[in-house]
Amino acid sequence: MRLDYQRFVDWADDNIVNRPEKVMLAFLLVTIVFAAGLGSVSTEAGTQQFAEDIPSANALERIENEFLPAFDESGGSTQLVQRDANVLSKRSLLAMLRAQQAMEERSDMYVSSTSSAAGLVAQTIDPDATTLEQQIRALERAPQGEVRQAVRENADNPALTGIVSNDFNAKSASASATIGVVQHDLPGGAGGGTAGQSGESPLTSVQNDAQRIIDAELDADITVFGSGIIADEFSTVINDSLLIVTPAAVLLIVGFLVVAYRDLLDLLLGTLSLGLAIIWTFGFLGLAGIPFNNIMISIPPLLLAVGIDFGIHAINRYREDRATGLDIESAMTVATDQLLVAFFIVTGTTVIGFLSNLASDLPPIRDFGVVAGVGIIFTFFIFGIFLPAAKVWIDRRRDGWPIPTFSQRPLGEEGSALGAVLSVGVTLARIAPVAVLVLALVFSAGAAGYATGVDTSFTQEDFLPPEEVSPFLKSLPEPFAPSDYSAVATLNFLEDKFTSTQGGSITIYLEGRMENDAALERIHRAGEDPPDEFVEAENRRAESTSIVTIIQDRADEDPEFAALVERNDRNDNGVPDDNLAKIYSELEESPAGDRASEYLADDHRSARIVYTVSADASDSEAVAAGSEVSDRFRADATLTGNTVVFQEVSDLIFESAIQSLALALGLTVVFLMFIYWVLEGLPSLGIANLAPIVVSVTAVAGTMRVLGISFNAFTATILSLTIGLGIDYSVHIVHRFIDERRERPLIPALRRTVVGTGGALLGSMATTAFGIGVLVLAVLSVLGQFGVLTAISIVYSFLASLLVLPSALVVWDRIVNGDPDTAMGPRPAADGGAVSGTNPDDRDGALAITAEDRPRNTEGSQ
Repeated sequence: MRLDYQRFVDWADDNIVNRPEKVMLAFLLVTIVFAAGLGSVSTEAGTQQFAEDIPSANALERIENEFLPAFDESGGSTQLVQRDANVLSKRSLLAMLRAQQAMEERSDMYVSSTSSAAGLVAQTIDPDATTLEQQIRALERAPQGEVRQAVRENADNPALTGIVSNDFNAKSASASATIGVVQHDLPGGAGGGTAGQSGESPLTSVQNDAQRIIDAELDADITVFGSGIIADEFSTVINDSLLIVTPAAVLLIVGFLVVAYRDLLDLLLGTLSLGLAIIWTFGFLGLAGIPFNNIMISIPPLLLAVGIDFGIHAINRYREDRATGLDIESAMTVATDQLLVAFFIVTGTTVIGFLSNLASDLPPIRDFGVVAGVGIIFTFFIFGIFLPAAKVWIDRRRDGWPIPTFSQRPLGEEGSALGAVLSVGVTLARIAPVAVLVLALVFSAGAAGYATGVDTSFTQEDFLPPEEVSPFLKSLPEPFAPSDYSAVATLNFLEDKFTSTQGGSITIYLEGRMENDAALERIHRAGEDPPDEFVEAENRRAESTSIVTIIQDRADEDPEFAALVERNDRNDNGVPDDNLAKIYSELEESPAGDRASEYLADDHRSARIVYTVSADASDSEAVAAGSEVSDRFRADATLTGNTVVFQEVSDLIFESAIQSLALALGLTVVFLMFIYWVLEGLPSLGIANLAPIVVSVTAVAGTMRVLGISFNAFTATILSLTIGLGIDYSVHIVHRFIDERRERPLIPALRRTVVGTGGALLGSMATTAFGIGVLVLAVLSVLGQFGVLTAISIVYSFLASLLVLPSALVVWDRIVNGDPDTAMGPRPAADGGAVSGTNPDDRDGALAITAEDRPRNTEGSQ
């Protein structure tokens, strides 16, 4: 195994040093291939993508297919939300009718019908006013007193009270808000829907045009709202966020890279390599046909984070070896011998962290894991092979180019102030390593226990822009300034003004032969002695609507139908037990037939029951109560409804976070132990490598609770991501340490490792933390939370690697090697010889060049 690894490193060294032009050309050709896929990248937005393959969502879709077409307009609807001091005044009522008329007159809006409080009042004044034009004329002719009287006459009419705000006053005939509805009959319909909302809707253009028409033609505060507006903002917020975050990240990262590289050509090379990583990853996205979703907005910063780390380490290590007096080829060979292995380990653990999201039951999170994992593999090849080859090619020609070189010295050197700060963890490890580890263990246990109080959430608002965009973002110049958004503000307004004393509802989808004699009795009995979260009607029964209540309502209105029910009711409880096919047939032919079809399928093989939930019940409480009632059915019953679907997604998000964390930790341990056994013959190094990661993960989880950030569709990946990104820092230290330890006593080797690697780690940490932290500028607030948490996780991983990992390595070394004052010596080769960990010439039997043999660090001339 070791021979195969060495063969790959030798092959890479040979191509990087001896054939850099061919390497660069090969990467250019691959870039052209992936660039062709950029034009095929599609987007997927909204909440609907998270509800795929969820039982409750599938049941809701079946309900829509089996029941809703009978009474739901195929083209969807538009809501006109009107605000005024009194929306029931003559002036406001006319404004609503004229808004609806303006839409009706446009053939491209496919208006099939309209309804509003204004139309109801107009028809009360003039019963023959059936068209919008007639209703407008009736209101125009009526005095204000007659209009008020018409409103009072409808004070108890649900058709009016259901569409006016909850501050409606019958005596003064006033309300501060109302909703008018416009039904559409679009060609081909509006398309079926499932739980949640997607980022595409045929009503988007209709509703956007309607808002422009109303704003231009009417002097009224009327907001157009509906699925088209929401879908538009789902999609727009992705583009707006990318347009703000990407340039900000690039500017910030370039600024840090200027400090890290301090050389124009190295800066351009590092930036070019980052660009290739982005092109390859998003080209793969298009070629693979994976849609770009909201969570993937974080992928560019993540790739930049890992790419920057690889780039800084590659350049810094190369400069270290150049500073000892080695020529270009030898220095790059020494650097790549060490870094290719470190990069491979980092890539492996990072990919494990991302691919652990494949355990999730939510497709967008799985897609995120795949794309991020593939992107990290691309980053490994670009920064492990392309960048070194291009660096060799550039340095061979640098002297002939009139480009200034500001500095070729590595970040962090022994004897420097930065080196002293970076080696604090080494000092602690020398004095009391066991105490440091015990303190880290206690901290981790406490943070993990505290983190158990982190909430989980999944709401439509997570995917929509906030009600108030920050003034800073609003002040940005075009094209960076975000769009004007209204969806969340309208949703909040509707919830505030139109929420009744009762809460939402829970639906049970019931499958089975509904003509079975006991079918209706089971529905009736299920509502007895309801949970406290359900609204109670009478006789300790849940308030509900089902085929049973439709039958009872019809019996109250039709004596003949009531007699039919009574003849087939064996226990005299108002619920028929026999001859149900006949009862259904009579009901469907009656005026209540359309209503019945909402709750009983045409083939009588399924039904739905809708239970009313108390306003003070939380979603989780409502779902738990619904599950209790659903379990009372012996037939196949599925709890569903938007509340249920969203709660189920929320539960899956939490499960995904925990499963991904456990999987990432487990696989990372196995991978590290295996890889260190193959490369070094020291599998226990994998355990020492994990010490700072455990501290980082628990600290991030505890920080989530401190900051009040819940696990949501975006932050569900943060724990596995902390492992994937955080392991980077500890791997670089461990791999460098084992090479130094073979040549030096324990503490000198550890100090040289931390000082030499710590400078690059510091530059990488600062650049990536701030680079990914720019996600706080995203229009989506939850994406900002994700950016903050990721930046925090990077800082935690960096600090833990410098403060905790040295103590873990000291304890490990004392257990494995025993004597800290002698070097371990070269690693055993597969052929029985010895292979040094740092100099490729050792493989040829040449004398190793140690730090003591090399000249002290100077400016590093070319």
